[in-house]
Amino acid sequence: MILVTGANGNLGAATLAALRAGGATAAGGSRTPGEGTRHLDFDDHASLDLTGVSTLVLISAGYAEDDQVVGRHKAVLDAAVRDGVRHVVYTSLTTAGDHLGFALAHRATERLVRASGLPWTILRNGLYAELFGGLLMWAGNGVESAFGDGALAAVAREDLADAAAIIAANPARHSGRVYDLVGTPITAEQVADELGVSHRTIGLDEYRRRLLDETPGLLPFQPPMLASIATGIRHRFLDGTTPDLADLLGRPARDPLASAVAAASATRPETGLYCRACFRSGSRSCDDHGSRPGEI
Repeated sequence: MILVTGANGNLGAATLAALRAGGATAAGGSRTPGEGTRHLDFDDHASLDLTGVSTLVLISAGYAEDDQVVGRHKAVLDAAVRDGVRHVVYTSLTTAGDHLGFALAHRATERLVRASGLPWTILRNGLYAELFGGLLMWAGNGVESAFGDGALAAVAREDLADAAAIIAANPARHSGRVYDLVGTPITAEQVADELGVSHRTIGLDEYRRRLLDETPGLLPFQPPMLASIATGIRHRFLDGTTPDLADLLGRPARDPLASAVAAASATRPETGLYCRACFRSGSRSCDDHGSRPGEI
């Protein structure tokens, strides 16, 4: 059986759905399990029961400080060794992401995966196109960002889920491999153009001030993490491409610009204006574009 952790999150749920759609015997694990989902709380080591699991898809539990994230991953990898898991697929961060504020937890976990003694595959996932669009800030009838004219080799989350499912369904073919799963570079200006609005660049100091002073609900580690994404894109460290994603999928990757536009459109205030895609289709709503991304 294949088990996907974080099954209630966006990437985990999409990976599990892709596995089941392909006919694989797969289950999900979550700290808040629903029907057909195994209870799996990385902070409760007694709950880490992986008996009967042949392949573990370890979705990064990155919503915390680095030491907590690495501790969670170590606990589940220890359980995987104890309970006889035969292969681990870990969703890491793109190689270019070494400059980002949350890279350390991923690279430390990669070390743990390699040291576990289990056969492994590491997926170095690019940043989501949905995240890129969701980070654009609406101001009047336009959008603002600290991305400047830098580009992000963004990836539609669904493509990353499909890639993880392909590997988990036949892991032996991918043992000991590291894949860099990035997409086509897109810019904030391109997203704004598709939305039919202007884009204005703000400074990194202004962006950090807004994160600290005007964004309620952020945890302490999140403002520096988000600022590192902005400066990485702005200074063109995250626009490199590789063929790994399309090679794994056996098809062209989805258009990341469309996913970014959908995410940005979902956060748009009710102004009576509509994005270019909706205008062209005759729709009077952008609702079909999905909801604001809930994970980073």
